[in-house]
Amino acid sequence: MLTIIVGCGRMGSGLAHQLNLQGHTVNVIDIAPTAFERLGASFKGQTILGVGFDRDVLLKAGIEKADALAALTPSDEANVVTARVASLVYHVPRVVARLYDPLKAEIYKRLGLNTIAPVSWGVNRIADLLNYSTLNTILSLGTGEVDVVEVEVPSLLVGRMVKDFNVQSETTIVAISRGGRTFLPTTGTVFLEGDILHLVVLAASAERVKSLLGLS
Repeated sequence: MLTIIVGCGRMGSGLAHQLNLQGHTVNVIDIAPTAFERLGASFKGQTILGVGFDRDVLLKAGIEKADALAALTPSDEANVVTARVASLVYHVPRVVARLYDPLKAEIYKRLGLNTIAPVSWGVNRIADLLNYSTLNTILSLGTGEVDVVEVEVPSLLVGRMVKDFNVQSETTIVAISRGGRTFLPTTGTVFLEGDILHLVVLAASAERVKSLLGLS
């Protein structure tokens, strides 16, 4: 799998190393020659000096055969242009743009551009950590609209079935850990004492979910 990363800052270089470890072919673009120093001697991909949305630079990086592209420069505008060129002109299957402005991220998300907004995600995650919650958030999706959480099954659910709890459009139980193993439940799975529930929860419905679990 060939991934192109535009922007070799802390996030770009970190992603490059992570994908390298997973066996991906990674080519990195940046306008500053010194930026590639973050990759270190162990980096096995190609480095290309230039502007991320420049046609010749993208072609040199292998855009015509790329499976994915991440636009991670410090400029929202450059990231959007790069992502749209990759998606609309070269039809790269997976494209993501980092946007610092949460409002811009929401606008482009509605237009079909996959974005990440570190500021929004960070704010939501810090708020979650600072506020005591019996729902342990282990992952936030998007810009914090959806959380993956885990919680020990409350006594009021013991003996009942999964179908008695799932609330459409607000939360779904996606897995249960029991007796040292984790499995995907069916709607007929019965909750047992000591079960650890793994749920996908709409962030806006967290309080309602805690109420349904008897945790608030």
